[in-house]
Amino acid sequence: MQTSPEPVRPVGLRERWILAAIVGLVFVGLVVLRITSWGGLDQTALFYLGLPATIALLIVFTARPKTGVGAAMAVTALVLAMSGPLLAEGMVCLLLAAPLIFGIVALVAMLCSAIARGGSGSRHALLFVPVLFVLTLEGVGGTTILPRDDQGTGARVIDAAPDQVAAALAAPPEYGAFEALFLRAVPFPEPVRAVGEGLAVGDTRVVHFTPRNTLAIGDEPTPRRMELVVVESNVGPDGGRVVFDVVEDTAFSGWMDMRRAEASWSADEGGTRLGWAIDYERTYEPSWYFGPLQAYATDLAAEYLAATFGTTATEASVTETTATSEPETSATETVTEAAR
Repeated sequence: MQTSPEPVRPVGLRERWILAAIVGLVFVGLVVLRITSWGGLDQTALFYLGLPATIALLIVFTARPKTGVGAAMAVTALVLAMSGPLLAEGMVCLLLAAPLIFGIVALVAMLCSAIARGGSGSRHALLFVPVLFVLTLEGVGGTTILPRDDQGTGARVIDAAPDQVAAALAAPPEYGAFEALFLRAVPFPEPVRAVGEGLAVGDTRVVHFTPRNTLAIGDEPTPRRMELVVVESNVGPDGGRVVFDVVEDTAFSGWMDMRRAEASWSADEGGTRLGWAIDYERTYEPSWYFGPLQAYATDLAAEYLAATFGTTATEASVTETTATSEPETSATETVTEAAR
């Protein structure tokens, strides 16, 4: 007697919650690894392969879309998750563009559903089609809504004298980890060390960044650097201004066109105010999305530079104060001992 095959039991609600919990814990763990850089695991396949694979599994086993919009979003998420390993460090752009991609997919899916249903909603949806078409043409033939040239700024008041800030700017800094959560969460290139010194016109700096890693078999990490030269310099006892032109950039060239950086400092109540300004050209469209995003990231980078050089100047101020007070203490102890 022939028996019919046993029907496949659909994934139950309990199993979905268990899988979602597991994936959620893995996702949180990977994000923590990225933010803290614990053990350098954020530079390994655990991050670049594990995270996309986990998201893809979550979609495959749990997603049961009942509408056209839901199906489009699920497919988009699956494609983005699976393309992550192919992009390697291109995941920077993928992560930043993901909200835009999901938004456009949802909008197009809703418009198509409304048009397919017909009625008054269909006529209203048709009005958005030419608007959406025009927006997709931004960047074609050099067209743009917002200016491509922009500037990021950041400042910090430092507990040090203006000459100590100038000395810190003239010497190679000690780079630390990013403070801003946005810069730490997204895998931006991080400065490791700088070569070069001086604030006179013609003095150069070469900043080395974390290498570019790919997932190709046998591929070696590619060094990344930025070379700058001083083109304007005005240093005085109460402050100054120094402008660096970017001569070469292999760190951010795929993200933006870096032009110049300017450091200015002046005496402020209780210390010295150090400000940085970074001039760049946006190379991504649409401008209404990537413009504010790049401006925000560049502002954070300028604040990071102000904090980095401010730390060096503060440490020099503390060392100088300690060295000045030690002879006075020794002299006082000598007079006291003689009186005894």
